[in-house]
Amino acid sequence: MVAENYKRILNDISDVCKNTGREPGSVRLIAVSKTKPVEDLMEAYNAGARDFGENYVQELSEKIPQMPEDVRWHMIGHLQRNKVKYLIGKVFLIHSVDSLRLAEEISKESVKAGVTTNILLEVNASGEDSKWGGSLDETIELVGKAAKLPGIAIKGLMTVAPYTENAEDNRKYFRALKQLSVDIEGRFEDNISMDALSMGMTGDYRVAIEEGATYIRVGTAIFGARDYSNN
Repeated sequence: MVAENYKRILNDISDVCKNTGREPGSVRLIAVSKTKPVEDLMEAYNAGARDFGENYVQELSEKIPQMPEDVRWHMIGHLQRNKVKYLIGKVFLIHSVDSLRLAEEISKESVKAGVTTNILLEVNASGEDSKWGGSLDETIELVGKAAKLPGIAIKGLMTVAPYTENAEDNRKYFRALKQLSVDIEGRFEDNISMDALSMGMTGDYRVAIEEGATYIRVGTAIFGARDYSNN
């Protein structure tokens, strides 16, 4: 079932891209595998998945040695500064950088390890109190400061849109994130790329792709409902 689900979503991506004049390869599907056993991840891997997203540092650290080395790991959950050291050199991209202090910690640990860590800045595009990330204006300020830090490379932006039964409700937030990326690209140059937009999940990834997403983060539609009984 996992393999069939994964391939179905790839077909969805291809269809939406064709309808919007985009290349299917411009959108990367991240299989969000939190709480799921390695057996499920391997089924997705054997179906072609190479990008996996995890929300918890401990779970990510446990899964890395159990999966093939060519997996690209994405940290997509809220990240505490005291957990940063466990990710450096192990993840392909940290999506959830929501403050300068967190960016500074990633910079410090990256310099110590002699690596450059790719990050996205998390934006609270909807303004919900329950969401992490800065406002649109705060993110522009954060970019200017974080771009000066060694050991990190800003690759774009990420947002978590509100849960909704109607995906169209979130179009305005995805559009705002895309516009913010354009604004930032026009204002800054050094150590900044706005090529990556991480937005869209199981319920609204089609709309997100239409508005410019380059990463979509899909869990339930691939793996089924999550089991939090052990967390």
